[in-house]
Amino acid sequence: MKKVLSLLIAVSAILAGCGSSESSSSAETSAPAGTTASAQTTEAAPAEAHRESVPGFKVSGTKLLDSKGNEFIMRGINHSHAWFANSDFSALDAIDKTEANTVRIVLADGEQWNRDTVASINSLLKICKAFEMVAVLEVHDATGKDSVSDLEKAADFWIDVKDALIGNEDFVILNIANEWMGGWNSANWAKGYTKVIPKIREAGIKNTIMVDSAGWGQYGKCIRDKGKEVFESDPEKNTMFSVHMYGTSGKNESTIKDNLTGATDQDLCVCVGEFGYKHSDGDVDEKFIMDYCEDNGIGWLAWSWKGNGGGVEYLDLTADWDGTMLSPEWGEVVVNGDKGLKATSKKCTSFAG
Repeated sequence: MKKVLSLLIAVSAILAGCGSSESSSSAETSAPAGTTASAQTTEAAPAEAHRESVPGFKVSGTKLLDSKGNEFIMRGINHSHAWFANSDFSALDAIDKTEANTVRIVLADGEQWNRDTVASINSLLKICKAFEMVAVLEVHDATGKDSVSDLEKAADFWIDVKDALIGNEDFVILNIANEWMGGWNSANWAKGYTKVIPKIREAGIKNTIMVDSAGWGQYGKCIRDKGKEVFESDPEKNTMFSVHMYGTSGKNESTIKDNLTGATDQDLCVCVGEFGYKHSDGDVDEKFIMDYCEDNGIGWLAWSWKGNGGGVEYLDLTADWDGTMLSPEWGEVVVNGDKGLKATSKKCTSFAG
């Protein structure tokens, strides 16, 4: 696991600065839960040159393929960097030890929390790369908001920090905005994403894009209704979708299946971007989520390592950042369960060699 390298990376992260200082803000309390120029051309336009040389993740129907063309199935954990930046290395080191192949990282665009920068993102990515974990980066400030302008602010943030994304397409996935749209409205959800995805691509960003469902992430029907429209708006045709599963979208077998087949039946790629084992809106069938995802080659990312507050502390996978005290009802299931990380997670082959 490259522990010597990891220590060096930790030092570099500290020197570079990881953005916001540790905060008491609670997590999820507001939610229900190279060129190819011809011999005659001496120089290609930067965007065109990059487009031809991108070796990153690619969506192929319902599958996510890595830079070597192999199927990659996410098995991972969410980490709340935006509020607990001082604990980044401890958390990511511990998450690596769970054998997670992916970590979804909470960032901020400055609308609600301290704005992340190219430097703070690069520090996180150095650690993720050292641990050979795929990084799914998301902006949290637009959570639950219905205005397209809030989604545009998130898109503008990614364009501002694109230097942290370009060149890292083989292990960085861009989750534009966490749970944008609290409303259960497929038309408005599609309107927002079909507007911002082309703008992000025009800026030269080629990373695979992940789009969360409406309804605080739980309205999977929006993918069934308008997912194809959103996918087709991407000039790269490299967009996947995410459903967050708590007491509404993850309450029982039929609901879980319906939320996921709404994407797969249309040959769209989907993952469970967040899920818990219970929440304020009801119980969650976490076992079936994990079973179904394993049987059908669908990725999942458990919420969350540590730092939940406002009455949902039970969603902490561990009582300490180092992960020595996994919660028996949640952490042990995610890490050590029959369909948990240690039993099902496989490293992304982009890191091989």
